[in-house]
Amino acid sequence: MRISRTPLRAGIAGLVLMALAVAGPAAAQTSRQQPTFKSPEAAYEQGMGAWRSGFVEHAIPALKFAAERGVFFAQFYLARLYSDSGTAYTNHPAAYELYNKIAVEHANVDPDDDQRAPFVARALTGLASYVRSGMAVIHLSPDPVRAVEYLRHASQFFNDQEAQFELAKHHLRGEGTPQDTRAGLHWLSVLTQRGHAGAQAFLADIYWRGRYNVPRDQLRAFALITVAVENAPDGDRIWIEDIHQNIFCGSSTGTRNQAQGMVAEWRQKYGRSGTHAYRAGLGALPPTAERTCRNGETVAPVPSRTQAPVDSRTPSAAPLGMLDVGVKRTEPGR
Repeated sequence: MRISRTPLRAGIAGLVLMALAVAGPAAAQTSRQQPTFKSPEAAYEQGMGAWRSGFVEHAIPALKFAAERGVFFAQFYLARLYSDSGTAYTNHPAAYELYNKIAVEHANVDPDDDQRAPFVARALTGLASYVRSGMAVIHLSPDPVRAVEYLRHASQFFNDQEAQFELAKHHLRGEGTPQDTRAGLHWLSVLTQRGHAGAQAFLADIYWRGRYNVPRDQLRAFALITVAVENAPDGDRIWIEDIHQNIFCGSSTGTRNQAQGMVAEWRQKYGRSGTHAYRAGLGALPPTAERTCRNGETVAPVPSRTQAPVDSRTPSAAPLGMLDVGVKRTEPGR
């Protein structure tokens, strides 16, 4: 499969100026600085070193210097930094422009032999998020259909788990593509078996609520969310812990005890230490605050994880096996 480059180029012209116009004070300040470095590669290394050490304000000028001179990984990590809404350096128009540039220029790199491949897939997934929601400040209209095209390419051509996860949600919701509940649940189950924490948590919530025609199953929900919260990478930890808290606090002591055997088995089969490749080397978030239920009970603590990079490229889909999702055919899709 090859993705069309024509739509990817749309909107690039003029985006750099527009991004600078809407950037926050921090981004504007770094744009006025004109640092010099021995080489673009040296600037990239210096920028990443500053970021890992927590000096993001010093990382941005170096990464910009390298990104403007074609260093691929500087472009990717700068886009990732700009796309993070939880920092003072957020600049979504600039992130969109960088993700778009990566998609246009590298959408068809070799998925097996090119080290950039997993990062191109993540850029496509990030681009899909912007295209799906739109961005009024740059007059980008929401386009779920186009977002699904980007996700399909990242999912099929690069076999990227994050894209597959997002595509599964599009199938379930019928957003940008005809609703296909079975396809969405199938991919959630496949990703769950591969150790994808987001899919595990999302599927656990489906079991807990009995959504998408899946019979409610509190035991599976508790077991899955327990494994998911142990697997959760830093970037997804808060929302996964939210689901964990909801299910843990809503489960009886009997349900928790009854699920322990399933938890142990699934932890061994579907546990996954470490973080996604694109987070490797950037440091971990501090532990989250202790959570409690409404009755004052403390939510079970999350075990510490060994931080190690995990390659996002995975083998073809495994059989569904014990996690096959039972869809009730007598009810209409929700």
